[in-house]
Amino acid sequence: MSLLTVLSVILLHSYVTLSSDPDPVQDFCIADMESATKIQPCKNSSAATVEDFVYSGIKLPGIFSETGLSAKSVNVNVFPGLNKLGLSFVRADFEVGGVNVPHIHPRATEIAFVLEGRVYSGFVDTENRVFAKVIEKGEVMVFPKGLVHFQMNVGDKPATILGSFNSQNPGLQRIPTAVFGSGIKEKLLEKAFGLSSKELSKLRMKLAPQELS
Repeated sequence: MSLLTVLSVILLHSYVTLSSDPDPVQDFCIADMESATKIQPCKNSSAATVEDFVYSGIKLPGIFSETGLSAKSVNVNVFPGLNKLGLSFVRADFEVGGVNVPHIHPRATEIAFVLEGRVYSGFVDTENRVFAKVIEKGEVMVFPKGLVHFQMNVGDKPATILGSFNSQNPGLQRIPTAVFGSGIKEKLLEKAFGLSSKELSKLRMKLAPQELS
């Protein structure tokens, strides 16, 4: 093989390796939550117990937002046993008519299982095609990494979804907040969406990030 071919293979392999969470090099790495560092080191494995691998914090719904959504994330911040395993989880509960606004997870694919109810669920690809349908109890839908997706309870009773991510830190960016609740210049948004300054001000007030945290 030529030198150029060898370098190309090495670069491609490096890119694929860096494009997802790294594989673990040990059985487990329970996060030491008492550490003062931002990168959480592993607790001594000899101190591990079964309780490090069990989490009970999603038995019940959390607090509902104005959109009728309650989302309880299960990640290393609340479940140290997930550390370095390349996955995380969420319980999402919807009031009747509740909505999970269009959003993206920049670092993860999500798969959602309907535990209860009927949920209009879908995503939009990079050609602006929408893939959406009502999924019901026992059904599953996948949302490819980085694509805009959404859910809405269209049933006559509360609904619950369990979502799993193939990343320890999938990230979350709500589209309305990212566009109208950030610091993008007003003139640009007025031209992009055909909004008046008054309409834009209302959106900014409603979608301020602190209100949706």
